[in-house]
Amino acid sequence: MLDHIPAADLTIDDMRAAHERIKPHIRRTPVLGSDFLNDLTGAQLFFKCENFQEAGAFKVRGASNAVFGLSDDMATKGVCTHSSGNHALSLSYAAGRRGIPCNVVMPRTAPQAKKDAVRRYGGTITECEPSTSSREATFAEVQARTGGEFVHPYNDPRVIAGQATCSAELLEQTDGLDAVIAPIGGGGMVSGTCLTVSNLSPSTAIYAAEPEQADDAYRSFKAGHIIADDAPKTIADGLLVPLKENTWHFVSRNVTDIFTASDDEIIEAMKLTWKYLRVVMEPSSAVPLATILKNPDVFRGKRVGVIITGGNVDLDKLPWLKW
Repeated sequence: MLDHIPAADLTIDDMRAAHERIKPHIRRTPVLGSDFLNDLTGAQLFFKCENFQEAGAFKVRGASNAVFGLSDDMATKGVCTHSSGNHALSLSYAAGRRGIPCNVVMPRTAPQAKKDAVRRYGGTITECEPSTSSREATFAEVQARTGGEFVHPYNDPRVIAGQATCSAELLEQTDGLDAVIAPIGGGGMVSGTCLTVSNLSPSTAIYAAEPEQADDAYRSFKAGHIIADDAPKTIADGLLVPLKENTWHFVSRNVTDIFTASDDEIIEAMKLTWKYLRVVMEPSSAVPLATILKNPDVFRGKRVGVIITGGNVDLDKLPWLKW
């Protein structure tokens, strides 16, 4: 089973198997473009809109692959996880479709929109303090109590194989890309992108984008080993977690570079995409565009796939209304 193999042993066939498994439970999301944003950046941008998933985020791919890959015996006690939001609601969505319980640990500071979605899909929330140490300690108690199958938000080969299906679709929907860029927190989406793109389009450069105020992946990449922050603070709430060994395997081997952007730059990019791409995305999803705008020489004249990872926004707390 994929949860018992190291990420290094994942193959492109694991991605293909995941895609077949999850097709009934996900949407093949569209790829959109904007002449204004192309002119502004000097690049031709192809936005893969995972915010259009039913659960509002790409994480439904990995969650569905894990949930629907469980044997009937394993599924009887349900699944459990810890997450700042999108994995929690995506796992709740997938578990609900299979009719099994889902218990999630979420920071008390997680956006209300994401907590509401977890409950709407049938998940049960236990809150923790907004730090990695509190999250993991609280989760250990929940898992011991429920006995559910742990589906890690990103450090799980089943999840990585599921996330890899997003870039497979992106490559099919575009006529060749010079680069792909995605947000990075724990690295699940970036790892899946590495698995797919390095196999199917090895000449395509893979970049990751991270908030300056939660830049542990950037610092890890430059140092050559994992550096973990316990409780970073940034408007991009979906990117607060550190890399782990499975995601570091892909990031350290396949990523060309990691760029960072300030919270103010992220908010400005979020405004631009709302206004000119005309889609709702959360701050974490705006980090790639913010870094493209900040590093124009890297992307100018190139065809760039930009993965919009999610659109679960608390409309009562838009960042430009409070920053």
